Amino acid sequence: MHHIIFASLSRQEKGMELLLQLLEQEYAIICERKMDLVAHEEFSIQELIRQLVHEKEFVMGLLQGMRLSEYVQGLASEVAEPILACRARLDLIEQKASRQATRNSQLALALLDQNAKTMQTLFDQAVPKKTLVYGRRGAMNSVSRQGSLISGRL
Repeated sequence: MHHIIFASLSRQEKGMELLLQLLEQEYAIICERKMDLVAHEEFSIQELIRQLVHEKEFVMGLLQGMRLSEYVQGLASEVAEPILACRARLDLIEQKASRQATRNSQLALALLDQNAKTMQTLFDQAVPKKTLVYGRRGAMNSVSRQGSLISGRL
């Protein structure tokens, strides 16, 4: 069984390396502001995460609730060492991927904030400050700054 667990951990390690590469690629795409490509990258990331979760659940099912460190204690050292080394590398890559994902989300939120402020500035410049206009009878009427339907005769 330890061969199956080691193989699954190796697949998880390679998958996490790929995830880290995809996250770094996504960051580069966001920096270049090619937002149409971000969605494609995000779908790839989500699918890879789904597969990694499946692998992790598979190992947890094999261990039947036992922690990996407890399971390895019952193995010979020549079998336990590669498993522990693989788990340590996997943890390190997970931490790097987590930091990169945080960096990506912060950049995306900052760009969203910037776009919202830019749109608000453009809206403020496009909408007239004075909302007084002539009404039907020639008197000055106050109009809301929001859009409204125009009614009347042509």
